Amino acid sequence: MPELSEAIKAIREGAKEDRFTYLTILQYNVTSPEVLPTLNEVLDQDAELTQEIGWDLVQMLLGIEGSETCLETVARLGNPREVVIKLMEALEGLAVAWHDEVIVDVDEPGVIPDSKIPGKFITLLGMLAILHRRIKTKYPSRFLGPSLVKVFEAYQPTPDMTASVINLVYSLSGRKRPPLPQRKSSVNVANPDQDGDASKNAPDPEAEQEDPLEEAMQQKLLQSFVTCILQRYANAHDMLWSPRLLEVYNPKKVVPGRKTITEAFRQDEELQKRDGVIGQLVALLRDLGLDECPTEFVNSIFEGPLHTDPLAAFDDFSSADDIHYSPGGAVCLIAYWIFSKDVFGSDSPQPEMHIFPDHALMLGRFLGREMQSEITSSPGIADALLAIGLGLEHRNLIKGSEDAMLMAYHHNLTLISVFHPDIQVRNAATSFAGTLLHSEPDDNNRLEILEDLLENCMFASLKACAVTWLKEEIIAAKEQNLSNQFSSPDVVERLQYSLFPDMLFLNEMSDGALVDFWAQNNLFLLQVANFAYFLFKGASSRELVPAGVGAAVGQRFVEPLVAAAERLQKADGAQDDDRMQLSILVDRLRSLGLQ
Repeated sequence: MPELSEAIKAIREGAKEDRFTYLTILQYNVTSPEVLPTLNEVLDQDAELTQEIGWDLVQMLLGIEGSETCLETVARLGNPREVVIKLMEALEGLAVAWHDEVIVDVDEPGVIPDSKIPGKFITLLGMLAILHRRIKTKYPSRFLGPSLVKVFEAYQPTPDMTASVINLVYSLSGRKRPPLPQRKSSVNVANPDQDGDASKNAPDPEAEQEDPLEEAMQQKLLQSFVTCILQRYANAHDMLWSPRLLEVYNPKKVVPGRKTITEAFRQDEELQKRDGVIGQLVALLRDLGLDECPTEFVNSIFEGPLHTDPLAAFDDFSSADDIHYSPGGAVCLIAYWIFSKDVFGSDSPQPEMHIFPDHALMLGRFLGREMQSEITSSPGIADALLAIGLGLEHRNLIKGSEDAMLMAYHHNLTLISVFHPDIQVRNAATSFAGTLLHSEPDDNNRLEILEDLLENCMFASLKACAVTWLKEEIIAAKEQNLSNQFSSPDVVERLQYSLFPDMLFLNEMSDGALVDFWAQNNLFLLQVANFAYFLFKGASSRELVPAGVGAAVGQRFVEPLVAAAERLQKADGAQDDDRMQLSILVDRLRSLGLQ
């Protein structure tokens, strides 16, 4: 390795050699941060040299700490079309490197911790902003599209990387907004295009007149790109839009003295940062012209092909109409418009949609056939979809629905309540499903939904919810003096075998099999026991029990279940919590007097 003084001398004097020789000299001498000021001085003073060799310097400089100033000079003076190509190669290398990196002890899978974010990504995006503004060609979208694809492939949804993406798009859009006031949730990264000296930018040596249709193409490309970023960021961070909306809509249900989710986001700096980043992305889309939610925008999300990777087909774009938004990003955008209006009091647009059919079709489109995998792999979209439904119901934007659509919609909501990885979102989905069920005006439809859950649902937690909702329907019919499906003994007659199934098979089970059975069904069995007490012992509900049902339930359900529960209390595999719950179950069933 050459001495520092020798390296500096070689960098200065070597510029007089031919370009190939000089590049060889640089490869040998540019190995440490100390020589970078000298190299930058040479590049800055010889624009012709930088134009010829700039693109060869990108990979060389990117690996050296403190090379940002030199790379900025390369971006301002190098041949913009050639340097852009090298930047795309560098971004592709980052994407591969990050994909292969093994991350240990990361709270959020798929997100690289802030401490590990390579500054290379931020530096490359700062260069891209300068370069794309320098390129003057007939079809600039043909450069912009591939660049955005490479940026998105290398992007990881951390605050700093998202801030650098926001800087890039603001620069490329050509819109200059006044600086926002600094907030606790603000994230700032270097932005050489806006903060540097644009007067140093060299002209494009191959400049052409831009096609008149290009402005619309570039705007739509940027809109599509930002919706992709929004989707990825929301999926990687628990925004908890639906639980927070539920707190705002139902303040009386908030437990006194316990910190709410809304308060946590207001007080915790990291949670504030999440809200701040999403807010910046939505503001960016508004600046790009996406500031309305008409019927056409809503319908585009669930009609026609599902464009899961809208940037992938950039080679086929011939007009702005060929470019599509990220459907998941569009859903997150609508959710945030509703959320920010109701939680922050923003002036967000009102979505032109209703629960039926718009939101029902949207929910069905996203969950598709692989419902569990879709919810677990895209938790942010599932939360956003739920938030939209809550907001529409709160605004009474429901409209009538066909019976089949109502049942399918309710089914999809209950799947979120089962499969979403966050318990607070699951609880919000359960609450909304119950509200929607009770608000359905047709009591036949309500009963059919409950019957379907009790007979066909494989999840004990949902069947337990169905039992709770049935009890609420019976109580409402009694209190409001209604004459409907829930006010006569017919409802118990119809549902008795779903509520109180034949449990005689438990007598043949081994202790181990009983332990497994209890683990899978305890939520439902405990809820049914409570419902049975309400039904058979309640002064106002005993009239709903048809003649002979009590004795039949005692024989086929209560007796074998009590016997199995008493065996389980002594079984080796039972935990202390299990034994306590089993004791409660036995006491409640014995109190019925049906044995």
